[in-house]
Amino acid sequence: MGEQPIYTTRAHVFQIDPTTKKNWVPASKQAVTVSYFYDSTRNSYRIISVDACKVIINSTITPNMTFTKTSQKFGQWADSRANTVFGLGFASEQQLAKFAEKFQEVKEAAKLAKDKSQDKAETSSNHSQESGRETPSAGQASSINGTDDEKISHVGPEAAVLQSENERLKSEVEQSNTNAKKWETELQTLRENNARLVDALQESSANVESWKKQLAACKEESDALRKKIAELEAQCQEASQEKQKNAQLGVRVQELEAELRDKEQELENLRKQAEIIPQLMAECESVTEKLQAAEVKNGELDGRIGLLQVDIDDSRQKQGNMKGELKKFMDILDGKIDELHEFRQGLSKLGVDN
Repeated sequence: MGEQPIYTTRAHVFQIDPTTKKNWVPASKQAVTVSYFYDSTRNSYRIISVDACKVIINSTITPNMTFTKTSQKFGQWADSRANTVFGLGFASEQQLAKFAEKFQEVKEAAKLAKDKSQDKAETSSNHSQESGRETPSAGQASSINGTDDEKISHVGPEAAVLQSENERLKSEVEQSNTNAKKWETELQTLRENNARLVDALQESSANVESWKKQLAACKEESDALRKKIAELEAQCQEASQEKQKNAQLGVRVQELEAELRDKEQELENLRKQAEIIPQLMAECESVTEKLQAAEVKNGELDGRIGLLQVDIDDSRQKQGNMKGELKKFMDILDGKIDELHEFRQGLSKLGVDN
């Protein structure tokens, strides 16, 4: 089936600075996909991460690797083959715990795979050693039986057995020397890996201390910035209040300017009126003279009115008298008309009788 992903998550990827071995260098600008892969053909496990067609993690997991949690959301491991230390920053503590748990499972699986491969190698080497041991003995026996008849006659069968046993011991010693060299090499490799892990652990501890100091400095700076922001907000509020006051004062100034223009217009009108005051005074004097003349005429008219009133009273009295006399005349006339009517009725009766 080839290499297949067995677990996938997302995290920010970092690598240790190769020059200082203390600071972290971001390998990705944002959170990227980090996956565990299993190669069934090689029976191996790898951690792979790709950012924009660029491989930023290609780490084969070995049994001697260790994943260390340095904070609630950050973990790291050292890769001796890549000669670096990888760091992952997760969005939550649960993601970090899941990744660490998966790392331990893959590490155990890699250890079992390595043990199986070593067992197979030892089994095959034992088979080859046994076949190698049997072949020289047979050769020796053939050489003894076939070509060295004189040696047999002089040495004997016990010496041949001792010689074959000596050859077998020599091959076992050589094999043990080879295994010892291989074990020394593996031990040296383990020591180097252990030293690198210790250095990486010390560096991570130092980084943790520096991060703590940086975090404290950031907190102090954040507190200072918060205070500064509060002060700026207060200043902004004061500035907004001043702006409102200025706006109100601007409106008031405009109103005062409008009033001033009105007053100036009134003053101009008053000045124009003041210019015509002499003319008005002259007119007033002429009007006063006319008024006096009118008053004199009014007095004369009052006298005439008094006389006319007397005449009116006399005419009214005469009219009343005339009305009385006219009423008496009307009464007499009515009597006369009644008499004439009666007379006419008498005449009409006489005419009927005739």
